[in-house]
This record gives sequence, C-alpha cells and structure tokens, in this order.
Amino acid sequence: MIRIIDYGLGNIQAFLNVYKRLGIPAERAAEPAALEGARHVILPGVGAFDRAMSLFDASGFRAPVERLIAETEVRVLGICVGMQMLSEGSDEGQLPGLGWVPGRVRQIDSLKKAKGLPMPHMGWNDVEARGGAMLFDGLDDLRFYFLHSYYFECQNEANSLATAEYGDRFSCAVSNGHVYGVQFHPEKSHHWGQALLRNFALI
Repeated sequence: MIRIIDYGLGNIQAFLNVYKRLGIPAERAAEPAALEGARHVILPGVGAFDRAMSLFDASGFRAPVERLIAETEVRVLGICVGMQMLSEGSDEGQLPGLGWVPGRVRQIDSLKKAKGLPMPHMGWNDVEARGGAMLFDGLDDLRFYFLHSYYFECQNEANSLATAEYGDRFSCAVSNGHVYGVQFHPEKSHHWGQALLRNFALI
C-alpha cells in the first residue's frame, strides 16, 4: 500500500487519482498512525522551504518516517519541495532539512549559464536519466513538468538519478538508499509521470 503524507502541503488528491487510474492501492495519510504497514510513502510539497519543514515537523510525521527508513525497507519519494526537504538545507530558508540525501538546495540562477533567465523555471523540459535508475525504467524521450526556482546540489554525484537543463544542467532526481526525490511534478506530467509513479510502486 502507498501512503501519501498529508501534512498541509501538496495536492494529495492528484496522486490518488493517478494511482486509481493505474489500479494501484494508495491512501491519504492524515496522521502518523496511518503509515503503519506502508511499503511506499510519498512526501509532496509546494511553496517555501521553511514553511514546508515547519509544517512537516509540527505534523508528527518526521519521527515515524525516519524510523521506517532506518528499520524497514519502506520506499520514500519526495516531490518538488518534498524533494528539496530531503537535503541538508536550502539557500531559500534557515531551517535544516531532513538530511536523508547528502546535498544542499541552491538557487537556479546561481548556476553561471542560468543567470538572467526567467524565474521560476516553469513548464515542460527534457530529462536525461542515469542508466539503471529504476524510477525511469522503460521510459523513453523523457519530458516532465517543472515549477521551481531552486535545485538540489548533490554532495555525491552518485546520488543524482537524472538531470535537466535550464541554462546549465542540474539534478532533477536524486536517491539515497530507499529514499528518492524528483523536482518535477509527475502528477502533472501525463504518461511520463504516470509511468514514473507506477515504477515507484514497483521498486
């Protein structure tokens, strides 16, 4: 069963709709106890980094998810700001991140070739996946929908699963063990997004 964490941010229903179309069981987790028995957990997020971290910390979900990561083989997928929360921190805010994937979130226009480009980076963009990345298994000519002004700078290149280009190339999908993150919105990315969410359910 897939649980989608509802801590006050993110369009939970959009993910539930995708999984209903795919015929894959998924439920909203509105309280930490709802994570019991989960094999896959989705951490959505929109808006500012510090607000997302504050809401997540206040929700009571953090400790149970960290326990699941440490003690079980539960898979976690952070999406958009949910991916940024996986980092050790963000240039957008002051609060520390979850630290589940080594790295830090940076402004896109800190990339040399991205300076002067319109922000946020918004719309469809090609994505280049690293060979063997199970999230992208069976997907060709990858295109996903983006809406963001910050990107995940991995501390270790091995944690980068995929890149996109907006002036410069940047990591748009990351992983560390059973923890995954994508900067784009699979729930808005038509058949590519549906295929990725299906792949996550099968990992």
